[in-house]
This record gives sequence, structure tokens and C-alpha cells, in this order.
Amino acid sequence: MSTPATGRIARRVAAIAPSATLAVDAKAKALKAAGEPVIGFGAGEPDFATPDYIVEAAVAACHDPRNHRYTPAPGLPELREAVAAKTLRDSGVEVAPSQVVVTNGGKQAVYEAILAVVDDGDEVLLPAPYWTTYPEPIRLAGGVPVVLPTTEATDFRVTVEQLEAARTPRTKALVFVSPSNPTGSVYPAEEMTAIGRWALEHGVMVLTDEIYEHLTYGGHEHHSILALVPELADQCVILNGVAKTYAMTGWRVGWMIAPADVVAAVSNLQSHLSSNVANVSQMAALAAVSGDLSAVEEMRATFDRRRRVIHGMLNDIDGVTCIEPQGAFYAYPNMTGLLGRDLGGATAATTLELADLVLERAKVAFVPGEAFDSPGYARFSFALGDADLEEGIARIQRLAAG
Repeated sequence: MSTPATGRIARRVAAIAPSATLAVDAKAKALKAAGEPVIGFGAGEPDFATPDYIVEAAVAACHDPRNHRYTPAPGLPELREAVAAKTLRDSGVEVAPSQVVVTNGGKQAVYEAILAVVDDGDEVLLPAPYWTTYPEPIRLAGGVPVVLPTTEATDFRVTVEQLEAARTPRTKALVFVSPSNPTGSVYPAEEMTAIGRWALEHGVMVLTDEIYEHLTYGGHEHHSILALVPELADQCVILNGVAKTYAMTGWRVGWMIAPADVVAAVSNLQSHLSSNVANVSQMAALAAVSGDLSAVEEMRATFDRRRRVIHGMLNDIDGVTCIEPQGAFYAYPNMTGLLGRDLGGATAATTLELADLVLERAKVAFVPGEAFDSPGYARFSFALGDADLEEGIARIQRLAAG
């Protein structure tokens, strides 16, 4: 007897939007595999190998029988201790190892933090443009994402006035990100402090994603909101991981730092969801966070050079303007000047259509702003080789020039 298709998939899961960034990357890779000369600006990962000393730590861990068994769901004790030490060293925030939960990548930290604190009907303030994943766990938890659009006029940074205007009795949390994916914006200390004090005054939880903490440029500095407003400790969750700093996206190790009740809830959830993160990956992460930052400094210097190149080349495209990236490894140009124009015999009415047109005509892939709730813009990762970066943008320049 066949099962009816109607209602087969639960509504809360069926409502989850696909990851637009992964979809663009997959489409570009498929075309490239088919022999097309595609250059992809979609991937949000460093184009560097994981440093050798981290790989060697993982190899050694493979041969240690202790790593062949289950370990505590919240993470290896030595890694939780090292993350606490690293947080004090890099962010000036003192936390106990017991406040750390090690997760399967940063995404699991995001999901579990939101599932732990958001209830049915709770509102979560979400400045846009935002990373595509954030609204999905909010909805899955029964919460309501309250989108706060930002503009180039404020370098895509939300203001306290916007936050206060959006606050209601149902406001539970704020998702706060600096440096930003997708815009590359970095909040100055004074703006971050003001936001932290606003959250403290109104009892709003702050979920702060600090995954790009070591990738800032041109005099811009990363600050942890908890370092600036330490009184927030009981209503702040820090999300982080090794993926971007140490070129370890595939190792899948993230973490959250949270108050005791959130840690207990998340540890319980994770014990049923996935148990411990792979021990070999945890040992690699231990080597990473316990080491110095020389590897990320080399990457940062390369990204700094590339961001200047892509910023200049994007602004040289007729119809495109782009603010200078301040952090992460993304440029976020305004593409509205290309909409409605003849581009190689075709036109696009939206940046979603423009992305398809550019992929088809110029063999260049980027993520349209619709993925980040800001139509008219586009995200270009500059975590790709210098030659591909320059050739890819040059192709768009030629397409725009006719």
C-alpha cells in the first residue's frame, strides 16, 4: 500500500529554505566538472590548506585508542579548557571550561543555541543582510525572525534606534554578527557597546557570532560584545569555531560559550542529537586553538591584498558600486545598476536573475542578495586564487561593457 505524498514531510522541515550559498557553489562546481571554465565566488571558506601542525595532531590522534570511543557530549575536557583559554587570550572574555560546548561545526552551535532559548512565538531580531542559515532554526523553534534592514549609509550596521523601534514584549533575542557575513562590515567598539547596553537594559539575549574574529582589515578591529559589556554574561551566547581562522571548514568543529542553564540544555540536546564531535577533529581543534596565530596572519595578509583588488575592480564595473570590505572575506556590491540592461543579449530584472545570467554568459558564479534578504546586492567571496579573482571580475566587466 503506497503512502500518500500529501503531508509526508513535516511542515516545520518542509519550510526550511535550501542554503543558497551551498546551492550556488554546487551549481558552479557541477558546471566546472562538465568542462565549463567557471569561476566561483560563492564559497565561504578559505582556499588554504589546514596548517601542517594541526593535521599532524589529527594523525597522532587517529593512532590513540582513546579517540576510538565515545567521549562526553559537550566536548573533550581538554578542548573545552583550551577554548576558554583562547577566548581570554583573543577576546578578553574570561569564561569557565564548563561554559563551553563543542559542536559539529558552527552551524550546529547556531541551531542548538537558538533551539535552547527560543520558544513558540518568541521574536528574534535579525539585522539584514544576514547569513542564510540564521532564520531557519528560529522558525524551526517556533520563533519569529524580525528582520531589520540596513543600508550602505551605515555600512550595513544596525542602530540602537532600529533595535528599540523593533522591540516588543515578545522580543527574546538578537542575532549579532561582527565581522559580518555577507557584508564584511565590522562594528566599532562604541556602537557595539551601545547595543550591548541596550540589550542589557531590556533583558534581550544576545547570540553573537564571532567566527570571523581574526579577519579584519584597514584599521578595523574585532571586539567581543561581552568584553565591552561584561554585565551581559548571563544573557549572552558566543558562537565560534576553527573553520575560518585555521582553514578547517571540513573538520566540523565549532563551539558555543553560554550561561550554565543554556549549556545544560544544549548538552542534553546534543547528547540525543549527535553525541560527541569526532574525537580526531576535536584533537585537531585542540592543536589549533592552543597554537599561535601565525597561520591566520598569513591568510589575513593575503585576504587583505585580495579585498583591495576586488573592491577596486567591482567599482570599475559600469553600474556597480561597492563599499570597502572591513572584515571576513566577502565583498558586497550594489548591483542594481546592471538590472534591466542588455548584458550579452539578455536582461535581468532582479539580482537572482542576474546571477543566473552572469553564470550562463560569463561563467562566473556569485550569490545574489536575495539569499541574504537584501535584493539588489551580491556576495563575492575573495577566498579564491588571485588569478581566478581577477579573471572572474574582468569577465563581468566585459559583459557589462557590452
